Amino acid sequence: LLINVPVGAVVLAGAVRLLAESRAGNGRRLDLPGAVLVTAGLATLAYGISQTEAEGWTATATVVPLLAGLALIGVFLVVESRTAAPLMPLGLFRVRAVSSANVAMFLCGSAMFCMWFFMTLYVQNVLGYTPLEAGLALVPSSLAVLFGSKLAPRLMPAVGARNVAALGTVVAAVGFGWQSMLSVQGAYVTSIMVPGILMMLGAGLGATPLAALATSGAQPGEAGLVSGLVNTSRTMGGSLGLAVMSTIAAARSAGSGTPRALTEGYALVFRTSAVVLVAGAALILLWLPRKTSTS
Repeated sequence: LLINVPVGAVVLAGAVRLLAESRAGNGRRLDLPGAVLVTAGLATLAYGISQTEAEGWTATATVVPLLAGLALIGVFLVVESRTAAPLMPLGLFRVRAVSSANVAMFLCGSAMFCMWFFMTLYVQNVLGYTPLEAGLALVPSSLAVLFGSKLAPRLMPAVGARNVAALGTVVAAVGFGWQSMLSVQGAYVTSIMVPGILMMLGAGLGATPLAALATSGAQPGEAGLVSGLVNTSRTMGGSLGLAVMSTIAAARSAGSGTPRALTEGYALVFRTSAVVLVAGAALILLWLPRKTSTS
């Protein structure tokens, strides 16, 4: 984690020195109550989900934070419907492209974000890689994300944004399905590199057209807001998805730290993510609009 500190400091210094200030129209007031409510609601909900492995779904330690999290999110929605400058304007969700793209991004994010976490655990806790070796092992996956995000805009004019998003989601699902067959003595190429490339290539292919579809349904002055909303949906999905997947892995391994038990837990996570992504691909094809045009 400390590696990020000097990198952040360099970026901050460069931004202050090189980036020009830019403002358009009247400044937008920060929706502090909304920000606090949605953050507290999601955090409480994630905590409740994480308690299910140790306490069960019906225990007070699980039910109370789950209900509290849902209540906070409900209050957040009420506040957003009444404030003059909401953090999340609910009216935007009446637009099909915006609502469908955000739901798809939330669903796909809940499945894809856990990849890095569980791949790192697998290669270190089961295969015995050092932290440096684990990082290097996942470099091809990182490059696959970049390649997918660059390839998607080239494919979108030819086959359509919706089809590219569905294709990316299916490619990721194949990668997660492949990764779910991992073993205690997995080889690097077949157990890490190839499935990792497929997972992250699909992630790169899917994210760009989903963002394009969402912003296509918004007015020009709301494009930036919708773009931020899509990123928020992906992050929220990833946060809650990681909590759910961690609970699934822990429940499957039953508290055992043996390589075989851990492998079974990680495999179930990747299998679950593959199923979620297949559902996401179906949702994309059935709900998202065909073209990136404002309507």
